[in-house]
Amino acid sequence: MFERFIARRYLLSKKKVQFITIITFISIIGVTVGVAALIAVLSVFNGFNKYQMDILTGFDPHIRIESDSGSVISNYTQLMEKIGAENKVKTIAPFTISKGVISSPKNNLVAFVKGVDDKKIEGLSDVKEKTTLGDFEFRDNDEFGGIVLGNSLAAKLEARVLDTISVMSTVGMEKALTQIVTPRTQKFIVRGIFDANNRDYDKLYSFISLPKSQSLYDLGSNVGGLEIRLDNIDDSEDEREKLAALLGKGYKVSTWYDLHEDLYSVMKVERWTAFIVLSLIISVASFSIVGSLTMTVMEKRRDIGILKAMGTPNKSIVKIFMFEGILIGIYGTVFGCALGLAVCLAQIKFKFFALDSMVYSIDALPIDIRYMDYVYVSVCALLLSLAASLYPALRAARTEPIKAIRWE
Repeated sequence: MFERFIARRYLLSKKKVQFITIITFISIIGVTVGVAALIAVLSVFNGFNKYQMDILTGFDPHIRIESDSGSVISNYTQLMEKIGAENKVKTIAPFTISKGVISSPKNNLVAFVKGVDDKKIEGLSDVKEKTTLGDFEFRDNDEFGGIVLGNSLAAKLEARVLDTISVMSTVGMEKALTQIVTPRTQKFIVRGIFDANNRDYDKLYSFISLPKSQSLYDLGSNVGGLEIRLDNIDDSEDEREKLAALLGKGYKVSTWYDLHEDLYSVMKVERWTAFIVLSLIISVASFSIVGSLTMTVMEKRRDIGILKAMGTPNKSIVKIFMFEGILIGIYGTVFGCALGLAVCLAQIKFKFFALDSMVYSIDALPIDIRYMDYVYVSVCALLLSLAASLYPALRAARTEPIKAIRWE
């Protein structure tokens, strides 16, 4: 197409007015910087999101099943057999979770006490791997149960591995306030201390065996629900729908996303906010494209007049300058993508932007390169470049041939 040929000639040819060349160069640089900044920042957001997601999904199950009324589940063994037939289910185990008052000789704290099967916990959670002191084996006996504490919780209790602490159940606590009734209390030996790299988990969670939790909270043979880990976390939503249909009414089936929906929603909003704000950099660069093409139209006014006198339609004149604007956008986008990728790879390898290890559990800004981001950013940059080309292109099309040919 001759429009593309002329557009490329106009862009790459030496301008009579050197200032036009400078403005064109600034336009390309502006798009390059905007695209590179957008890709780098989105990759950092992706890195933090992935880091947070790895922590949460490493601690929580992929799918959790509970009674929709908030009560206990009694027929959990039948449910496990029913659900275990699903091919994508890797591990399934019962659990209980309630609040309790954990007491040491030094302090008393309220925390979540979660009852689990220590033989199956490795298939459901990374907490066993993250047990940094002691181990994740309860080794219960008639007198003492075993308990694993979060490191912040253990620090506040001033409890160490093999120390003896007690857990007071919330069951019957209201009666204890008005009647002479002793709340259920059980002694435990600290078997391990875990570090989940999450402040809430580390200061609010403890683990005991399922039988001890059933006894402590007067659950009998009932459980609070079932936790499931899949072969692939990406199948969570599909499996949730299948399990909801399989189990029918009376059960609440939640995915890892549902368990922290507010947090993930905030992270999505922050990411899109960053995308919109940084897109303004490309928008500013687009204004220089308008200036560059407008000056090119003025310089090439005589050429435009000759083309129109030879019968070139206005549509083709518009295309010439639209193509020139798109070329500026393409050069800026390609250079910007390359620069953004280089910055991300350099950060991954050399960790130029370090983080305070006293505040963060990672030593540098995390990077997660997602190639769809390059597609979104490139499309955004090219659309803005196209929009910026529209006004100069229409102005060129309105040029009157006779006046333009006389133009000196």
